[in-house]
Amino acid sequence: MRLLIMGPPGAGKGTQAKGIAERYGIPAISTGDIFRANVKNKTPLGLEVDRIMKSGGYVGDDITNQIVADRLAEGDAANGFLLDGYPRTLAQVEALDSVLEGLGQSLDAVICLEADTDEVVARLAKRAEIEGRADDTEEAIRVRQETYVKETAPLLDVYAKRGQLVRVNGLGSVDEVGQRIASALDERG
Repeated sequence: MRLLIMGPPGAGKGTQAKGIAERYGIPAISTGDIFRANVKNKTPLGLEVDRIMKSGGYVGDDITNQIVADRLAEGDAANGFLLDGYPRTLAQVEALDSVLEGLGQSLDAVICLEADTDEVVARLAKRAEIEGRADDTEEAIRVRQETYVKETAPLLDVYAKRGQLVRVNGLGSVDEVGQRIASALDERG
């Protein structure tokens, strides 16, 4: 299974990605996790990413595309993967298409978790409090929501036209949403 999981920040992508990866025996690849590890380790990439994330912005395509291409070339992704947090722009869709073509692969489905903006802002504010995430101030959260609507939501149209989009209600318990995703993917075959 080669999958993407999309949806607004705070819709539960990371939580659901773990269950999906386990169900299909594929790695869940989160660009956010890769970036946060670099920030924590204060790498040159991490310092740049930290500055961008604290302002509520997204890391540029050139950096992100290379990180994803390198990760998809690793052995554990040869038989499938779940990308979480990528692609976020049309240029990243094109870069991913190119990487997959070079690997002789294609996407099986794109899962879109749908959730109300105020609900996800509340989720992220609570997560920031619990986990001490400096990048999750309410202002930064709202900037990321607006950026998602402007830049990332149009990608859903691309995947819908390709017949790859699977829309799932992202509100409810972790198990309820996970079951909706499993049922929707099973329906696709």
